Amino acid sequence: MNLVKTDIPAIPLLNRGKVRDIYDLGENLLIIATDRISAFDWILPTPIPGKGKILTSMSAFWFKKFENMVPNHLISTCFADFPEILRPFREQVEGRSMLVRKAKRIDVECVARGYLVGSGYKDYIELQPGPDGFVNLHGNPLPAGLKLAERLPQPIFTPATKEESGHDRNIGYSEMAGLVGSELAFRLRKITLDIYSAASEYALSKGIIIADTKFEFGLLGDELILIDEILSPDSSRFWPLSSYKVGSNPPSYDKQLVRDWLEQSGWDKQSPPPGLPDEIVGETLKIYREAHRLLVGKEID
Repeated sequence: MNLVKTDIPAIPLLNRGKVRDIYDLGENLLIIATDRISAFDWILPTPIPGKGKILTSMSAFWFKKFENMVPNHLISTCFADFPEILRPFREQVEGRSMLVRKAKRIDVECVARGYLVGSGYKDYIELQPGPDGFVNLHGNPLPAGLKLAERLPQPIFTPATKEESGHDRNIGYSEMAGLVGSELAFRLRKITLDIYSAASEYALSKGIIIADTKFEFGLLGDELILIDEILSPDSSRFWPLSSYKVGSNPPSYDKQLVRDWLEQSGWDKQSPPPGLPDEIVGETLKIYREAHRLLVGKEID
């Protein structure tokens, strides 16, 4: 079934985000990934069937893969492990939910970039090189003259604020350190780049480039842990290695197809968005499923 909105009156709803509904289970949280899809800060009226299950499966895969590198909030994605109170709501919960430890969220998006694209490229081309010939991109010195989608000499860390409304704002490392403290900022940057580098190496072996991605972290007492979702088509830019070419924006294993259709639809981005045609829904689901198959190594039901 498509799941657009959950309804579990037995437990308190903490937050209904663009994609995820989060419920309070006391010491723990239940995070349910719906089939909603968003673009340009709007939730679209047309869901992508099964998308939430794909996102949950991919995040669980990566959490397990990197659990020895950094602890995370995941307890289980298995319905049998969930509290008894959720039994009547199996159809809404099973296969698309994570039972997680409750942590204090650090209100900074930790973004790693290995390629020059998106807002990073937009900011880069607006900057002038310094006397040393380098462009300072949010505290990262980059050679002048880099092209769209070009691989960076080394991955860079470009944090962003988490805004309650509107777009997150890119900030420099020094501003981030002022927000969270220098010691925590150092740890966040190191862990972000370590995970990104390891994930990128693995993905390349499967024929996928991870151009950039974002992570969220929280504190469980004094322990720094990875939270939310990781390395999914909703939080990352995945490119097929076979079609990668410097100077052009490759097709992506994400919702770029949806964005492109909306751009060409005549929608003004100020009023409620139009519904998606069946072919865009079908192609988008196909893209998400293919990313899952390549990275996780199996089909998803």
